[in-house]
Amino acid sequence: MGQGQSNAPYRLKSILDSDLYKFTMQQAVRQHFPEAEAVYRFTHRDKDVFFSRRCIDAFHSALASFQDVSLTSDEKAWLATKCPYFTDKYLDFLEQYRFKTEQVSVKFIPVSEDGQWGNVEIEARGLWVDTILWEVPMMACLSELYFRIDRTDWNYSGQKELAQRKAEALLQADCAFSEFGTRRRRSCHTQDLVISSILKAAAKFPGVGKVTGTSNMFFAKKYNIAPIGTIAHEWFMGVAALTGYDDANIRALRLWEETYPNELLVALTDTFSTQAFFKEFSQDRERVAKWQGLRQDSGDPLVFAPAARAMYEGVGVDYRTKSIIYSDAVTLEKALALKKQCTEIGFPCSFGIGTFLTNDFHTKSSKYKEKSKALNMVIKLYSINNQPCVKISDDLEKNTGDPGTVEFVKKKYGLPT
Repeated sequence: MGQGQSNAPYRLKSILDSDLYKFTMQQAVRQHFPEAEAVYRFTHRDKDVFFSRRCIDAFHSALASFQDVSLTSDEKAWLATKCPYFTDKYLDFLEQYRFKTEQVSVKFIPVSEDGQWGNVEIEARGLWVDTILWEVPMMACLSELYFRIDRTDWNYSGQKELAQRKAEALLQADCAFSEFGTRRRRSCHTQDLVISSILKAAAKFPGVGKVTGTSNMFFAKKYNIAPIGTIAHEWFMGVAALTGYDDANIRALRLWEETYPNELLVALTDTFSTQAFFKEFSQDRERVAKWQGLRQDSGDPLVFAPAARAMYEGVGVDYRTKSIIYSDAVTLEKALALKKQCTEIGFPCSFGIGTFLTNDFHTKSSKYKEKSKALNMVIKLYSINNQPCVKISDDLEKNTGDPGTVEFVKKKYGLPT
């Protein structure tokens, strides 16, 4: 075992050990689509990386323990204070919520001759309002067990110092950033180390840059920092599958506004391509003026701020009163380049930084010269009420979902197929 690793069975620390946007979307789903049936499916993008049967057995056992986790009275009181956009009815619902392990199926598919190594198929199926909370803790669990059991050529040596150095460099460049690394973290302990380290950096450089918070609700509570997050692709995907693709982006925004009329108004642009989003969004100047900013999550980030500026100027809204959150595989180098560009343009920006902070390790056997790579995995909304859900990324190779529906949606939005 690497330093700090554990042989103990994996246990979810809290229902809050997840990202804020899962809870904000759950409240919106509960309001608008309480009877919708959803299917989520796991995709592992690295076809030459396999899991051991032992790892998947441990994963299956860990998921069974999720049903024992529930919102505590202390956590409920914290949410009521820290997240005033959650209604009393929703908090009462969340207090009664339990993970239903029968909703999840895990199947090991052996590929090695001895049957001990292979792929895994994971599916969550049930009411959307229930299954929506599985994604983040399930991915975090699989990642931690993989690096406990299958890939142990690493340890925590230097992780505190590394995270603090990264944070100091960001702060000294006057960057505002939050920690976004729950889903693909090396371990829960890693995320704890990272957050404590970036807060040390913030204390060392007061008034320079800003640590805005963390997406993880458990650690936001533990460290008394802001929980950060608004909306994810699955909201747009689900709304479009349920209600149709004509003006789907705007319908998703309108329904979101009905749940959050004055808060959490940062629009994610690339569910069906940023090109299609800007075309729809710019048809309603009042809505453009109301929403506080945009989140960039795929494609070339350096083209995003100029395109967003042009969109805002085209409808007569001052882009300098808005903001961009960059959240796509942000590294220090990428953040510094984007910060420089946005400063030159006059566009406020911030960064949500995930794997670069919570899963940046090197192998012990290489004397810490070679990367110990994070799992390249996602869990995506596959269907709603038996209607396929798709995502048309700004990275063409990352399009996900039923191929026929992907082609239909691309044609609908005038995108190359």
